Amino acid sequence: MENFAAPARPIVAAMSKDAAAEPARAVAFQGAPGANSHIAALEAFPNGLPLPCFSFEDAIDAVREGRADRAMIPIENSLHGRVADIHFLLPESGLTIVGEHFLPIRYGLMATGPIEGIAQAMSHPQALGQCRHWLKANGIAPVAYPDTAGAAAVVAEMNDPTVAALAPPGAADLYGLQLLATDLADADHNMTRFVVLAREAVAIEQAGPFMTTFVFEVKNVPAALYKALGGFATNGVNMTKLESYQRGGTFAATEFYADVVGRPGEPALDRALEELRFHSKWLRVLGTYRQARARP
Repeated sequence: MENFAAPARPIVAAMSKDAAAEPARAVAFQGAPGANSHIAALEAFPNGLPLPCFSFEDAIDAVREGRADRAMIPIENSLHGRVADIHFLLPESGLTIVGEHFLPIRYGLMATGPIEGIAQAMSHPQALGQCRHWLKANGIAPVAYPDTAGAAAVVAEMNDPTVAALAPPGAADLYGLQLLATDLADADHNMTRFVVLAREAVAIEQAGPFMTTFVFEVKNVPAALYKALGGFATNGVNMTKLESYQRGGTFAATEFYADVVGRPGEPALDRALEELRFHSKWLRVLGTYRQARARP
């Protein structure tokens, strides 16, 4: 809790106390109260008890240790791409993806002084990236901080009229700041996709369509990826996301993160995954869950 700025600590303490009393209702999220992940947790779990965590690792640990039943983790944004480090954290977490949630993103500029004097804006790198054109046009320098609402708490603590925060507008009320501008984003389609993590998979009783997320590493041979993915094309399985990443700094074989439409048990997807396994060093399914938003 000490990692949070002083204005956020009483709120974090109260929310943490409520979550500790009923961990089965607790939903861990990264960031200070008022962050987009907090908003997403409230939308996805109206009867849940949001549990603020300073880092993604802390939110994942809260679920692994039983202090929360779920974690709400942002994975990608329509303007700024994937959230850093998530592709490494998810496979290593030991948790399962059991759901997804989409949140439209709009930011407010908030500070203790007037907008004319603002020289810097503090926020999460994702938020700064989503508003970079607006910041540049207004001559405001970006300053990175681990989360959006946490930046608002820091700005309140600093009480420097030249430093503002980019955060969800509600954070201004939480931390006693002036809301200087609203609806800030470089495009109207600004949207963040979150995944819901749990210790174990849950039985899927609702109707589809479904998504399945997995990671794999291809064999280090010519045309390995082409061969590995061929089964999805021949079996008519829609792959909606494929991203590569490397770990360990070896610049050798590449690992991949993928989303496909469908669920294990469907013959077409089973055949595609079987072919993928044959052409890969390893394959790990991270979860199957109902789509929160239709993929074309």
